[in-house]
Amino acid sequence: MIAIIDYDAGNVKSVQNALKKLGFEAVITSDIETIKKAEKVIFPGVGEASSAMKKLQERGLDAVIPNLKQPVLGICLGMQLMCNASEEGNTKALGIFDCEVKLFPNSDIVPHMGWSNVSEMKGKLLENISDTDNFYFVHSYYAEICENTSSVCDYINNFSATLEKDNFYAAQFHPEKSGDAGFKLLENFLKVRF
Repeated sequence: MIAIIDYDAGNVKSVQNALKKLGFEAVITSDIETIKKAEKVIFPGVGEASSAMKKLQERGLDAVIPNLKQPVLGICLGMQLMCNASEEGNTKALGIFDCEVKLFPNSDIVPHMGWSNVSEMKGKLLENISDTDNFYFVHSYYAEICENTSSVCDYINNFSATLEKDNFYAAQFHPEKSGDAGFKLLENFLKVRF
């Protein structure tokens, strides 16, 4: 069973629809026991960091997510909330990945919106994906490069496009909106055994 975490800050339906196209059923839930029992957990997010963290805290999910033992995939804001902290709303986050989330400098258009490719790919999420493949990004904040960085995107400055640590995986871009390459990433995640 695949659980998609619902905390009123996620693009949960589009993720569920992408999984359905791949032949997988997923439940959208904020129930702690359902999330703990799931074989895989997806933690999407769209919106503002501090209000999203408040929603997680209200549901007790801030204590649950970092302690999950099965494979977990954070997407967009979900990825940022898996880092130590975000400049957005001066938010203390979940601390899974040892890096900070920063606001892009205004030396180019912010938000970073549209198709970009990633480089320096390693780890399980990006297996059999080419560095010429593009992914769809929409974000004003970015995770710094850190020891958990498994691919890099260059927009204004280099930042973590994906992160991997133990059973935790994350993508700044939206795989569910990234065509064949995004679907391949989701398949790679769903094949992970931990």
